[in-house]
Amino acid sequence: MLEELHVADLALIEDVWLELGPGLTVLTGETGAGKTVLVGALKLLLGERADPTMVRAGAEEAVVEGRFSLDGAERTARRRISAEGRSRCYLDGEMSTVAGLSEAFGDAVDLHGQHDHQALLSPSSHAAYLDRFIGAPASTALQEYRDALRAADGAASERDALAAAMHDRDRRVDQLAYQVAEIDAVGPTAGEDDAIDARLPVLRHGERLAGAASVAFGHLKGDGGASDALSEALAALQPVEGLDPEMDALAARLGEAAMSLEDAGADLRRYGEGVEYDPAALDSAETRLAALTGLKRKYGPTLTDVIEAREAAVSALETLESGEEGLRRAEERVAAAEDALVAAATGLAVVRSDAASGFTTALADAARDLAMLSAAFDVAFTPLSRALWSPDGHQRVEFLFSSNAGEPLRPLVRIASGGEVSRVMLALKSVLGAADVVPVLVFDEVDAGIGGATALAVGRRLAALAQRHQVLVVTHLPQVAAFADHHLVVSKAERDGRTFTLVQEASGDERVAEVARMLSGSDTEAGLAHARELLTEVGARTV
Repeated sequence: MLEELHVADLALIEDVWLELGPGLTVLTGETGAGKTVLVGALKLLLGERADPTMVRAGAEEAVVEGRFSLDGAERTARRRISAEGRSRCYLDGEMSTVAGLSEAFGDAVDLHGQHDHQALLSPSSHAAYLDRFIGAPASTALQEYRDALRAADGAASERDALAAAMHDRDRRVDQLAYQVAEIDAVGPTAGEDDAIDARLPVLRHGERLAGAASVAFGHLKGDGGASDALSEALAALQPVEGLDPEMDALAARLGEAAMSLEDAGADLRRYGEGVEYDPAALDSAETRLAALTGLKRKYGPTLTDVIEAREAAVSALETLESGEEGLRRAEERVAAAEDALVAAATGLAVVRSDAASGFTTALADAARDLAMLSAAFDVAFTPLSRALWSPDGHQRVEFLFSSNAGEPLRPLVRIASGGEVSRVMLALKSVLGAADVVPVLVFDEVDAGIGGATALAVGRRLAALAQRHQVLVVTHLPQVAAFADHHLVVSKAERDGRTFTLVQEASGDERVAEVARMLSGSDTEAGLAHARELLTEVGARTV
């Protein structure tokens, strides 16, 4: 349940802390005092969009905090809305999002406002109401139907895509075949372009490279070249070998230099003789590189991409060439998926139709408790064409209603009386409240257009709901307020020229005075006596 609600700087509310208990809690007070603002604050904790104009004039931000007890665990939510429009959310002390708050508490609080009867008058919502009454069997059947619908639609999409491809098959085959032929005409191999790039400098400058190698070889090995000079230097040192270690080290270094010079000369000769200077080979390499570059530009950016493009084209060709068989298999998958969908839809229809009688009986019983003694209900199931099947089902589910004995059942949308709409909605909420496990029910002035004995019936029904749920009600009806386990009075006060909202729990004489105000607008002795009489009549704990 919702155990605590803190609201600061929201509309007229400067700083309000509410400690809430189980059972039925009513919020009463003059129009404009701030009752609906408190409900709006709760909506913010449930993930509703924030309106920065709700921030109290002169304040930098509004803050709403809530403490919930759900399934034995305490959870907290906090929402900050700045006057500039920024919103920050916190869940259990950690940064969160609006969606995070909605996910955490959306299934814990069922909030119904005075304008929400429009959903009741919309047949598109009726299937969901019926499913909530049915509970787990409907949830399971609906999920199976939705899975089957998704599978059937997916199979049809795949079949349609393949059929479209087959329709354009000849053009596509020609296109793919051309791509394969174009790549095969060149026959690229991975890394081939890099190898050609490495060879091109030698092919382009072979004559100069060979000449340079020849000249260098001559300077090393020709008459009077470096090799001869080095040999003469070594010969000059031989007579003094062994006389001085330092001189022997120099002679060794010269010997090593002579060997390196010999190796370098051999390599220069081999390089010069092996350099390729072939204009035809150069032309062939440049032509080949141009062809590879053209493929990379079209299918690349690398030769590996070009090769993969060819493989993909070959695979697509194989698919298209076996397209007729593939289309036949796709049609078989669609047929099987449709059969499964029909079976799931039939299962969902059976679950709903089997429960419809119990639902309408419970609804009529609840309506009679709300002084609609002749109310009758039914559920109409109208098959839809396959094209109109939706995630909600394959039938149009619509509630029918008659308020007077002998009158035909008609769609709820034809109900003319606002009081009837409110009472049917309350009857529905009470029936659903008995069926579902939502712990917190909030009603914001849903008793509009109701008075007298009917108002007592509404209060009695809300009190019955409060035996299984925590029920919060914003009301102007003293007959409803009289049934409260906790009575919170919302009022306005002034301080330093500013108006602000006060919320105080009323008990004893204070509660009697508030009920008297709601009954007659004053706290005269007659009004107070009437209030005590009402509270005593409904068995209020505090009179």
